[in-house]
Amino acid sequence: MTTTTHQLDVPGAVLTYDVHEPAQPGPHRPVMVFGSPMAASGFEQLLPLLDDRVVITYDPRMAERSTLADHGEVSFEIHGDDVHRVVQATGLGPVDVFASSGGAVVVLPWALAHPEDLRTVVAHEPPLTALLDDGDVLARINADIVATYHRSGQGPAMAKFMQIVMHQGPFTEDMVGQPGPDPAQLGFSPDDDGRRDDPLLAYNMAMTPYEPDGDALRASAVRIVPAVGASSGEGMPARGARALADLLGVEVVEFPGDHGGFMAHEWSPANDPAAFAARLKDVLASGGRRLFDDR
Repeated sequence: MTTTTHQLDVPGAVLTYDVHEPAQPGPHRPVMVFGSPMAASGFEQLLPLLDDRVVITYDPRMAERSTLADHGEVSFEIHGDDVHRVVQATGLGPVDVFASSGGAVVVLPWALAHPEDLRTVVAHEPPLTALLDDGDVLARINADIVATYHRSGQGPAMAKFMQIVMHQGPFTEDMVGQPGPDPAQLGFSPDDDGRRDDPLLAYNMAMTPYEPDGDALRASAVRIVPAVGASSGEGMPARGARALADLLGVEVVEFPGDHGGFMAHEWSPANDPAAFAARLKDVLASGGRRLFDDR
C-alpha cells in the first residue's frame, strides 16, 4: 500500500491523518479505521490485511502526531467533528468505518451529526458506561483514576486503570477509591515524571460519559454494527457493546480475539489479526443486510 500523510487544522487542534491506497484496489468503499485515544500506529497489524481497499487512519487530537492547542477542548462530540473533517478533507466519503474502543463511542455523535459521511459502521467494544447499570459506580472509579493521575502521575493511575481492564462483570461500590496494585508489577514506572498530558488519563477518562440517543440512531440511515470480542467475556467494553446492541434493537456481532483482537502482543498473544480482518471484511461486505432488519 502507498501511504500519504497530511495535516489538517481544525478548531483547537492540528490533526494528522493518513490515506493508504492499495496497488490494486477492489470494488470496495473506503474504510476509516480509528480508535480513541489509540492513534493510527495501533492498527499497524491490521492495515496490511485490508489491502483491497483504501484505508484512512488518523491520530486523535491529543495523541502522537496530532496536537491540541492550549486550552483546546476534548469531548466525544468534538472527536466526532474531527473525524468528519478528516473524511471531508480526503474527499473519499461516504466511507465505511471500523471504530475501536473509545473510537466506537466517537462514531455515534459523528453518525448523528453527519450521516451522509457513513454507510456501515462497526463499533467494536465501545465503553458506553452511561448504558450500564453500574455506570454511576464506573464514573466515580474513573474520576478516582484521573485524580490519581494528577496527584501521582502515570504509573499509579495506569495500575488502577488496568484493574478496570481486567475486571469481569459489574463494578460494585466497594471498588470505588480502592488502592491500586504496585505499578512496577504491571510494567509501569512508580516514579512521577511530572507530565500531565497522557491522552487516556488526562483527556479521554476525564470526558463526560456519552449517552447515545437510541431513537435518533435507530432512525438513521447509517448501519451500526455493535461488535464484541469472542474472548472478552464480561469486560466493561464488551458489556458496552451488548448494551448498544440492545439500545439499537440488533444482535451484537462477534469478532475473533479480545478488546484489541486486531493485534497480537505480549498481553494477548492468541489474538489473530488475519482472522479479525477476514471477519471485518465479511461484515463490511454484508452492508448490514444479514445483520439488521430493513428500516
